[in-house]
Amino acid sequence: MGLLSLAIWIPIAFGALLLAIGRDEHAPMVRWMALLGAAFGFLVTLPLYGGFDPGSAAMQFVEKAAWIERFNVHYHLGVDGISLWFVPLTAFITLIVVLASWEAITERVNQYMGAFLILSGLMIGVFSALDGILFYVFFEATLIPMYLIIGIWGGPNKIYAAFKFFLYTLLGSLLMLIALIYLYNQSGGSFDIATWHRLPLGGQAQTLLFFAFFAAFAVKVPMWPVHTWLPDVHVEAPTGGSAVLAAIMLKLGAYGFVRFSLPIAPDAAREWAWLMIALSLIAVVYVGLVALVQTDMKKLVAYSSVAHMGFVTLGFFLFNELGVSGALVQMIAHGFVSGAMFLCIGVLYERVHSREIAAYGGVVETMPRFTAFALLFAMANCGLPATAGFVGEWMVILGAVKADFWIGLVAATALVFGAAYTLWMVKRVYLGPVVHDSVRGLSDIGRREFLVLTLLASAVLAMGLYPRPVTDVMDASVAQLLRHVALSKLN
Repeated sequence: MGLLSLAIWIPIAFGALLLAIGRDEHAPMVRWMALLGAAFGFLVTLPLYGGFDPGSAAMQFVEKAAWIERFNVHYHLGVDGISLWFVPLTAFITLIVVLASWEAITERVNQYMGAFLILSGLMIGVFSALDGILFYVFFEATLIPMYLIIGIWGGPNKIYAAFKFFLYTLLGSLLMLIALIYLYNQSGGSFDIATWHRLPLGGQAQTLLFFAFFAAFAVKVPMWPVHTWLPDVHVEAPTGGSAVLAAIMLKLGAYGFVRFSLPIAPDAAREWAWLMIALSLIAVVYVGLVALVQTDMKKLVAYSSVAHMGFVTLGFFLFNELGVSGALVQMIAHGFVSGAMFLCIGVLYERVHSREIAAYGGVVETMPRFTAFALLFAMANCGLPATAGFVGEWMVILGAVKADFWIGLVAATALVFGAAYTLWMVKRVYLGPVVHDSVRGLSDIGRREFLVLTLLASAVLAMGLYPRPVTDVMDASVAQLLRHVALSKLN
């Protein structure tokens, strides 16, 4: 087994093993086994960066074996500069979630931890798959553990939220399946994604394929106006579920655009770029304004995620290196920042059992160490320079100005709205006098919570201060993608 197979199957194997342990009295052992599985899953991803050739745009760490020979379906894996960083990011967030859920989950611990480990392997499979059917299987299979996480360990309306999440994302994916079957027939019986990139498709076919992929990926991002499932799901999901959903699962849809929509239907992508840019700017501006009026912390950060992911889809359809690279950097940065924001809300919820902003005030007086971390992540969410939240957004804004000044100007307003709704929450939750007895009796974070937040803070600062390790590996792959789109236009 290669590194990518190990990254996929180690967490899945540990997750399956945990599911076989059916008693809550084994919870201490289950937690340590989950931590071991998450740690091994993360460690095997680290050599990917060390062995990656940043000067090559080709797929690396490739594995290929026959799977369903009758239909020419292969177990085909590989990563390039576009997908490389999402593999260790997924494994890292899984490790963080296992640590963060150590004491919060007391019932069905084996199923909870097992579901997260299996979900981790499936998401890495999405980022690594080079076969269309393999991608689809991994893409759809991620719904099952997340559906269970929301439906079993969620809030009072968890069943409603779980069904809404499942139906929205499943229905959109059915059109993608039809598109994959069409491409299989057009390519003479191949599910190889690289082969599909070279298909000479007509304008009408490209348009139909583009919107078929749009139906699946726009819901997953989620783009406006198909974003309405996300706030409901975040409110009902347990803290770990919200962290993984925001940090990784939203990226699956954005990744689909850059792996399928742009290279397979480049002419349609350029023709409909105005629509994608318009929807992205609405997400950046309108959803940012919606976030301003939220009274629930989770809903506020959920709408914030929609606005930040608007930068991602905007960057992809600017068709310049700054825009595409900035969008990819924003995806990674948002993974760290949004995950940290939801985990901070989880720390407060475990103590006060409320997500309402009005239930807090003056948290800094009783939890100074925790507040220091929370303010750092809040500043990163605002796009403060020297944090991860700044780099990708700034690159996308520069790319937008390069494409059209007015697009760049509208996109830049997101920095204003982001600061407005984030600082509004910070002021009312963390600053000011202590007015509630529940806040007056709070205890500061312990060693485990301190470790979790330190790891996330280190990632946020490291990426903000020195983003080159992230940007350098993607340059060659981004340049090749843009050349492919440009050559299609010439032909």
